Amino acid sequence: MTLRRQQQLLLDIGPEAAPASLDNFIVGENRELMARLKALADPGIFDQIYLWGETGCGRSHLLAGTLEHVATHGRNVCFARGQDLADELSAPPGSLIIIDDADALDETAQITLFRTFNAARLVGLALLLAGRRPPLQLELREDLRTRIGATLIYEVHPLSDAEKTIALRQHAAARGMHIDDALINYLLHHGRRDLPSLLWMLNALDQASLERKRAPSLPLLREVLGQHQQPSLELQSPATTCNHTRAHT
Repeated sequence: MTLRRQQQLLLDIGPEAAPASLDNFIVGENRELMARLKALADPGIFDQIYLWGETGCGRSHLLAGTLEHVATHGRNVCFARGQDLADELSAPPGSLIIIDDADALDETAQITLFRTFNAARLVGLALLLAGRRPPLQLELREDLRTRIGATLIYEVHPLSDAEKTIALRQHAAARGMHIDDALINYLLHHGRRDLPSLLWMLNALDQASLERKRAPSLPLLREVLGQHQQPSLELQSPATTCNHTRAHT
């Protein structure tokens, strides 16, 4: 059996990508934010943080990575997406509450989040929220928008082309791919430019290379781009989860 065939079999039974974590997030210009998120593992930290940025910048990756990092260090974490937030959110004192897609909160969920802000002061809760827009542009009730605007606000800065190149090379190396500068440059200037979409297309190129027994090349990449419609990808956070039963009021 050839080495390439062995790699193909491994890919068939192996995961497509490593789970999102703070360790595999390409930091770029987000070093201060990264330090702030890692500090949330300390049960004595009760920061209230709001992240925002364009689709594909890595918001959901950071939330999923923070959830994993904090839970690994023993702090209770409650996670929900804005569209899934109901009329009650329960968390014991000292917990971290993470809410993605804060700009998707309906009227009931907005009341729930406002009450959560009030409870955070009383029982000691840390809050980590994220959305696509800065607080002033959120279409939410005014009192809630004011509360979010009073948090620590960070724009998640997208990667530069040089940083994307590093990420693509690292991802290719992990899959056993050999890619040259021309191929990376073509990827960066055709189709979606956010990192999750670029990595998805690199995976599609590798799969085509294995199936057709052709080395990764510009002609093959052009064929793949023509055959695959790239999805709008944001690395996904886990589903709604709160591993506790005690409620706050």
